[in-house]
Amino acid sequence: MKRQLIAGRLGLDDDTDIPMGADEQRTLLQMVVGDKLLDHGIGSALTSLKKLGIFPSEIGIDLLVLAAHVHAADTRISRVEQSQDSWTREIRLVIPVSEPERWTGAVLTLTKILNFLTGDRWTIGFRARPPKFALIAQEAPPTLIAPPFDSVSLFSGGLDSLIGAIDLLEAGATPLLVSHFGESATSDAQSKLFGVLKKHYNKSSFERLRVGMTFDDGLVENVGSENSTRGRSFLFFALGVFAGTGLDKTFVLQVPENGLIALNVPLDPLRLGSNSTRTTHPYYMARWNELLVELDINGRISNPCWDKTKGEMASNCRNQPLLTQLAPDSLSCSSPTKGRWQGLGIEHCGYCLPCLIRRAALDGAWGVGVDNTTYTVPDLHADILDTRESTGKQVRSFQYAIERLRGQPQLANLLIHKPGSLVDEVAHLDQLADVYRRGLEEVARLIDGVETRPR
Repeated sequence: MKRQLIAGRLGLDDDTDIPMGADEQRTLLQMVVGDKLLDHGIGSALTSLKKLGIFPSEIGIDLLVLAAHVHAADTRISRVEQSQDSWTREIRLVIPVSEPERWTGAVLTLTKILNFLTGDRWTIGFRARPPKFALIAQEAPPTLIAPPFDSVSLFSGGLDSLIGAIDLLEAGATPLLVSHFGESATSDAQSKLFGVLKKHYNKSSFERLRVGMTFDDGLVENVGSENSTRGRSFLFFALGVFAGTGLDKTFVLQVPENGLIALNVPLDPLRLGSNSTRTTHPYYMARWNELLVELDINGRISNPCWDKTKGEMASNCRNQPLLTQLAPDSLSCSSPTKGRWQGLGIEHCGYCLPCLIRRAALDGAWGVGVDNTTYTVPDLHADILDTRESTGKQVRSFQYAIERLRGQPQLANLLIHKPGSLVDEVAHLDQLADVYRRGLEEVARLIDGVETRPR
C-alpha cells in the first residue's frame, strides 16, 4: 500500500516538477490530447456548450479539470489494494489551474467535501497552468443572443431526475439538462428519455449537455481499478456548475433527489460510514455551496425534493401520463447489467436498495400493477429470499430498519444524524426525520409479508 499522487499535466511540454513523498506513488494525468484540446470529455463539452451559446469561465473549466483528477483517482485506485482497512485511501492531487491563489483559499472546504463523500483522506494542491494554457475560456461574441436557459438540472437517466425535468418543463422553465455517462446502459436511458421529452415539449428551447468521462484500467501502474465510485457525484456537480458559469447570470443547479436517499440513513449497523453513499446528503450540498462562494461562482446548488419521498415525487409530478409512459425507461438499478450471466439484457433487478425504493414509490403513487418496469425478480412474495445472497440482503436490511422504527418511532430524530452532520439543517430536523419515516413506510408497504432467511 502506498499514498497515491495524481499530478495533472497540460500538454506534452508541461514538465513542472511535482516532488514525491517517500511513501508516494506518482501518476501523471495528461489532460490534453493533440496540440491544445482538453481530453477526457472536457474539450468536447466546451464545444457542445459553444454551439448552445454557453461559454464557461476559467474557474468553471478549472473545476471540471479538478473533477477529472478526482474521478480518475476514485475509479482507478483500488481500495482493497491501497488502504490499510480495505476502504480508506490516502490520495494527493496536484492540479494545474488558472488562479492557484483563489483555489488554495478553498482547499479546506474542498477537503471536507471529498473526505465526507468518499471516506478517503485527500490532500489537494494547485499550481499555475503552463503559459500555453493560461487562457482556455472563450468569451461570447458581442452580437450573440443570450442563451435561453434559466436553470441547470442534473439528468442522470434515473426516475428522480426525470421527474425533476418534467416538473421544470411543465412550469414553463427552459433548463439545460446535464448528463454524465460512463457505460452504455446509463447513456441509452438518458438519450431515450431526452428524445421523448424533446418531442413532447417541442416548443421549448431546453437542451442537454452530455459528457462521458472514463479512464483506462492501469492508469496507476500496478494498481487495480475501483468500482465503488463513491466520488461520482463530485463529477456530476462539477459538470453542472461548469455549465452554469457560462450562463453569464446567477444560476441554480437543481439536483432532484428524494429525501430518503438524500439522507441515506444506514439500514443496519453494518452499513455505516462510507459504506452508505452520501451523494446528495445535506452536509455535502452545503459544503458545495460554501465552495461556490469561496470561488466567487455566481450560482448555488439546490435539491428541490429534499422533503419528499420518492413516491411523493412521483404522485406530485406535474405530468402523470408522461411520467407513466417514461418511467419504465428510466434507470434506477444499482447494477442493471448483473442479469447478463442469466442471459438477460439490461434491466432492473428488483431487489437492490434503489430498486426497492423505486418499486415502493411507484406502487404507492399509482397503485400495485401500474408500474410497467421489467424486474428480474417480478414478485418479491413468490419465494423465500435468501439473506446470504443479494436477492435477500437489502430486503432484510429494510425489514430490520422498519421494525426498529415501528418499535421506537422517536428514533428517527436520532438516526437521521448517523450518515453525517446536519449542522446546516437545524431548522429542518423535524421535516428530515419525518421524510425518513414516510420513506421507510413506503418500502414497508411493498415488502410486507415478504419472507427472508438464510437458505
